[in-house]
Amino acid sequence: MARKEERSINRLIRDTLGVVMAGGRGARLQQLTARRGKPVVPFGGKFRIIDFTLSNCINSGIRRVCVLTQYNSYTLMRHIERAWSFLRAEFGEFVEVLPAQERFESSSWYQGTADAVYQNLDIILGHRPSYVLVLAGDHVYKMDYGSMIASHLDSGADATVGCVEIALAQARDFGLMVVDEAQRVVGFQEKPAVPQPMPGRSDAALASMGIYLFRTDFLVEILTADARDETSSHDFGRDVLPRIYRQHKLMAFPFSDMLSGGQGYWRDVGTVDAYWEANLELVGVTPPLNLYDRDWPIWTYQEQLPPAKFVFDDDDRRGMAVDSMVSAGCVVSGAMVRGSLLSNHVRINSYTKIEDSVLLPDVVVGRRCRIRRAVVDSGCRIPEGTIIGEDARADAERFYISPAGIVLVCPEMLGQRSGHAD
Repeated sequence: MARKEERSINRLIRDTLGVVMAGGRGARLQQLTARRGKPVVPFGGKFRIIDFTLSNCINSGIRRVCVLTQYNSYTLMRHIERAWSFLRAEFGEFVEVLPAQERFESSSWYQGTADAVYQNLDIILGHRPSYVLVLAGDHVYKMDYGSMIASHLDSGADATVGCVEIALAQARDFGLMVVDEAQRVVGFQEKPAVPQPMPGRSDAALASMGIYLFRTDFLVEILTADARDETSSHDFGRDVLPRIYRQHKLMAFPFSDMLSGGQGYWRDVGTVDAYWEANLELVGVTPPLNLYDRDWPIWTYQEQLPPAKFVFDDDDRRGMAVDSMVSAGCVVSGAMVRGSLLSNHVRINSYTKIEDSVLLPDVVVGRRCRIRRAVVDSGCRIPEGTIIGEDARADAERFYISPAGIVLVCPEMLGQRSGHAD
């Protein structure tokens, strides 16, 4: 890329406003979202799901971001205030929260993703961006949005949608883009029974990542038309994008890894099974998501906690963890942790064994417990002698069991008060 062109792209990146959709309920995560919205569910030991999208913005050079909230927004707003207040407003940098609110024109909640952006157009236009990048706040991935902006400009598109390759066998659960050889969108399939593969491929389809790039004036035009359409559900995927590809130029931007150029890492952690699997992918020797990349850091709120500690070295009581991630503030006291992820400030007491499990912040596990293939929510106090993940019938009487057999344990299921979410 020529230096003049590079400067032009950098200027347009700085003039792009990120709009993060973070108001969803995330009902498929069951009780994990009973006290918090999906974007602020803990992930990876010390992060929240939304930290990945916001970090992508900052690392890409997009330092003006609006976060749209609605469902159970207190924990999310508190996290944004704590973790993302380091940006300098006097330099035109900010991450600001836009909660759903009663307006003069409408007193309703957001009717869909497009309606959420439409109801905030006055605030968006007040920031005077040249481009608006609409993002989902509930996916885990690392992506340089600058590449998508450059592709958008090169193609002369009216709008561009970020896409990821999905194995054809799994494509039935996604909204799919039908594209031609030039990556122009020529059709949509919403969770189709018979997915249409990508051009030149028989094993993969192109799924929407919930990332949309618009020129600001075009976004205003298309959202105003959608708001006037009484038959619309006011959703980007179901209503707005189909209208665009029929009447304007809509391009797909295939997401690729920033280093290898191959398929990029992207996970929709919207179910208990997907959430458990994505967390435990991180404990592998060479995980598909590199959290140790200093060139692309994931930013979050850093609670001041001591280092993790492992105590006791007796033959029958040895504190240790194997093939696991153990976060700050954890104490493994005479217990065995294997193939698991412990979030901040977890305590595992003596003679206990944890296998293939994800423990969220502030969990305390009593002595002589056995827990396997489980997700234990924040604040749980597991009583001494509790066994989880060995008897499905007994687990089902107390806890939620996912289709893949993962046991979800929350404070309420244990008869404990949860208070505010972590």
